[in-house]
Amino acid sequence: MPNRRIAALRAKVLAWIADVTRGELRETAAARAEVFRQVATSKSGELRSSAVTRGSELGRSATHRAAEVRRHIRNIDVPWARCRPARLARETILQFGLRPLMGLYTRLHVEGRDRFDDIPPPVVLVANHSSHMDTPIILRALPLQWRQRTAVAAAADYFYKKRLVANAVALIFNTVPIMRRGGGGAGDGAFDHVDRLIEQRWNLLIYPEGTRSRDGQIGRLRSGAAVIAQSHGIPIVPIRVKGTHDAMPPGRSWPKRTRGFFSRRHRVEIQFGSPIWPAPGEDPTEMMTRVRACLEDVAATAEQIGQAMSRQVAASSAERTRVQAPPAGVAAPREPVKPRA
Repeated sequence: MPNRRIAALRAKVLAWIADVTRGELRETAAARAEVFRQVATSKSGELRSSAVTRGSELGRSATHRAAEVRRHIRNIDVPWARCRPARLARETILQFGLRPLMGLYTRLHVEGRDRFDDIPPPVVLVANHSSHMDTPIILRALPLQWRQRTAVAAAADYFYKKRLVANAVALIFNTVPIMRRGGGGAGDGAFDHVDRLIEQRWNLLIYPEGTRSRDGQIGRLRSGAAVIAQSHGIPIVPIRVKGTHDAMPPGRSWPKRTRGFFSRRHRVEIQFGSPIWPAPGEDPTEMMTRVRACLEDVAATAEQIGQAMSRQVAASSAERTRVQAPPAGVAAPREPVKPRA
């Protein structure tokens, strides 16, 4: 009996302890849930405030960055190089200075120049880039009225570090500064001066590779040219340049002939492709993919033409040899012997 009473008493005590513990746990859970709700509400308010603050800071930073880019481009640009006296001086330099100089080292062959008869200006001229000779060669290949209204995009971090160099290249080639790194997006003011030029019906020559190719092959094409063409609704005219890499590769400060000064000159080819118009809603990278395909097709077409001409010359030589040779077994006729006086 005493043992049963003790067991029943223990059971009651344990049940009471369990009830008390459950109640405490429920109160603790409710208190903790309330604390968590308060913390979550406070954190969400802080996050919203922080997001708004950061968004405002980013907006002010982007606006400030765009203003800095515009101010920097305006300070390094050389707008006087596009006035009429500068254009006359540039044409004189190209025709009577650079043209005969390049003629000492290269033989220029141009294809597709008649395409400009049917293209309304302005346009974006896109070319592969493997030599410092590319710009004067392309300008020389352009028709006169197009050459005098074409600006050349030049790397701001390369040609515009020194004011004297900037003035020289702007006068000779009518360059405009383009930022290759540390900015240069379509929305940060880096293209504002280019937009103004195109609105004034200036054409723009741009090298989308951003730098000269070290092996003469076409590298990765950036999409800045497509962005400009799409924003203004104008076409891209692809230009394939071939032969300048051999005449003046990167790292060389002066052109050369094939095997010394008294050897033959390098053959340089400029091929103007058909205009590529931007499609509605097309991504700029997709448009540059079309430009790249056109550049590679132009190069392939030129190579096929060269191979066909070589086969034609070889066939003509073989035909002349066959006609001139006597039939088998027949001795070649001898010249008559003149009688002696």
